[in-house]
Amino acid sequence: MIPPPRHNSVPCPCPHPTPKGRQQLADARRELQSYDGVFSVGVSSRRAREKDGAALIEKQNEGIGSSKPVKQKTTRADRRALQEAQRAAKAAAKEAGAEGKNSSGVPKQGKPVKQPPQKKDVTQMTAPSTAPEKKVGDRLPEKERKKDAPPPRMQYDDKHRVEKAKRRAVVNQFEARNRVELFRHLPQYVHGTQLPDLESKFFQLEPMHPSVYKVGLQYLSGDISGGNARCIAMLLAFKEAIKDYSTPPEKLLIRDLTAKINSYVSFFTECRPLSISMGNAIKFLKNRIAKLPDSLSESEKKSSLQSDIDRFINEKIILADKVIVRHAVTKIRDGDVLLTYGSSTVVEMILLYAHDLGRRFRVVVVDSRPKLEGQALLRRLLAKGLSCTYTHINAVSYIMHEVTRVFLGASSVLSNGTVYSRVGTACVAMVAHAFHIPVLICCEAYKFHERVQLDSICSNELGDPDMISKVTGRQELNHLDNWAEDENLQLLNLIYDATPSDYVSLIVTDYGMLPPTSVPVIVREYRREHLWI
Repeated sequence: MIPPPRHNSVPCPCPHPTPKGRQQLADARRELQSYDGVFSVGVSSRRAREKDGAALIEKQNEGIGSSKPVKQKTTRADRRALQEAQRAAKAAAKEAGAEGKNSSGVPKQGKPVKQPPQKKDVTQMTAPSTAPEKKVGDRLPEKERKKDAPPPRMQYDDKHRVEKAKRRAVVNQFEARNRVELFRHLPQYVHGTQLPDLESKFFQLEPMHPSVYKVGLQYLSGDISGGNARCIAMLLAFKEAIKDYSTPPEKLLIRDLTAKINSYVSFFTECRPLSISMGNAIKFLKNRIAKLPDSLSESEKKSSLQSDIDRFINEKIILADKVIVRHAVTKIRDGDVLLTYGSSTVVEMILLYAHDLGRRFRVVVVDSRPKLEGQALLRRLLAKGLSCTYTHINAVSYIMHEVTRVFLGASSVLSNGTVYSRVGTACVAMVAHAFHIPVLICCEAYKFHERVQLDSICSNELGDPDMISKVTGRQELNHLDNWAEDENLQLLNLIYDATPSDYVSLIVTDYGMLPPTSVPVIVREYRREHLWI
């Protein structure tokens, strides 16, 4: 049954009220009239009060206006004369202050600095004196954080900065004609002309130490390659330069030696861009120079710096490699097929140590043009009696189904877990990840860096384009002999690439074996111990 509408349930008022209803209506009207009278009385009293207050305020304003003197209007000529008089008085005061300073030797006090106005509503909160020591220790002061920030990289597409760098450069560089547009921010120079020019300047470079000059030439010619080898050669050159260093008169050892190191670093950068590990070693050396106590003599300071360089090489490179070998060999079992790419010193040490322990395994050496570094590694492994297979990177997907583990070296490991290594490493790691094969990166902790990089474009190094235009041993393949004369052809020879952390299973360091997500912990521990910063 449908209920009736709600409005029908309410009884309608009767059009003809009863006598009792009339009496109730009359009482209600009288009550309303009494309320209206009270309300009108209240309103009138309030209006009266407001009128009295306004009259009082007007009287006060009139009194103030009568007591305040009226400012006289001045003409433009009067104002100009007043400004001239003020300027003349100020100039006379300055001259009197300069004469008093020259006669008495006491500098004139400057104007008091006006304090910024403070807001009244904001209460100033002071830091509690009982703050936990851990927070204070973890957070570095503002000056230290600015000091640790990496310097801005040189952008070679900025013509003004490039011309300025050329004027103070030791190595004469000539820009390549056919520059790759995507990598214009990186140096692209004609290769093969720098070495003869530097050799002719040997006796003209007076401030350059011979050991530094020698290592720079080896960098330029490619005789020294590899992250550890380049870093050790640079530190040994610095050691020889410090040994022969003598502080000039009226100069401090800390400042003058730091300036010398900066000039040596600039020379190395002109010969070949520095690696990230070399940058960490330079930071370590500069930090040790800055912390030299003033109580030591010059010979003691020099011997202290030389011992610090030896300690860095022994502990952070040589002993670190041995620790990595001990950790990584636990992942090798009998019957494994281990794949490596290129030539890594620490990976070679791992394979040789596992072979000495009696483990039976096979090594697959993957190589790529133009350097073909894997051939030298293959020759050394075969000389030790290891079973090896050699292939190029274009066939890595065909050989990967036989592999059980992949061991790779690294030039650096960045803070977000990205592995920065020779070009082709990312390709090998991605193929291994697609086949569900673990990828182990072997890298010393001194190569870790707080930088974050997501691609291989913003920061990289470009090699000689002629190396990829020619094939060694094939003189008949001369199709690209005169490639530089064709403006429509650009050759790109990248040195490094970036492997995302998603394709890395484990990173083996001298601190132990850890996942890529734990890289910031290693960077933070190094910062706290001040080992390389």
